[in-house]
Amino acid sequence: MGVGKTTVCQRLKSKLNNSVFLDGDWCWDAHPFRVTEETKQMVMQNICFLLDQFIHCSAYENIIFCWVMHEQAIIDNIIKNIDSEKCEIIPVSLMCSQKTLRIRLERDIANGLRTGDVLERSIKRLPLYIELNTQKLNTDDMSIDEIADMIIEIGTVADKDERSNNDV
Repeated sequence: MGVGKTTVCQRLKSKLNNSVFLDGDWCWDAHPFRVTEETKQMVMQNICFLLDQFIHCSAYENIIFCWVMHEQAIIDNIIKNIDSEKCEIIPVSLMCSQKTLRIRLERDIANGLRTGDVLERSIKRLPLYIELNTQKLNTDDMSIDEIADMIIEIGTVADKDERSNNDV
């Protein structure tokens, strides 16, 4: 929370051809927000359903998905429950320093975009991202365009590696 996922993904959507963007938060936008076993199961089913719809739609070549995924089990569960056989999945974690995160979140809180409890929860989760099986991008002192371009480059390199492996 606060690292720039949604903003970066919106920029990626405009930079990549034939792209669609899903923010996992849209699948669980409720008031009051309740975290129960039932609601956690529901949001996972919602996310996987929508991702599968995008995967099977010939109009899209690039599916951009973001959500707070601070545990490898969350990523693995989503991948396991979508039809990823003909997809290349490139997991990326956007990261920043505690100082940068604090500045960003305090600004959002002051502007009424987030509630105060988000700060400590987000800071507490920072070390968890290091353990994930993802490409890590530090967003400190980077513009949205720079971050989006780095993600596109990661995808391009992965594409080249995949073609090379298929030629062997």
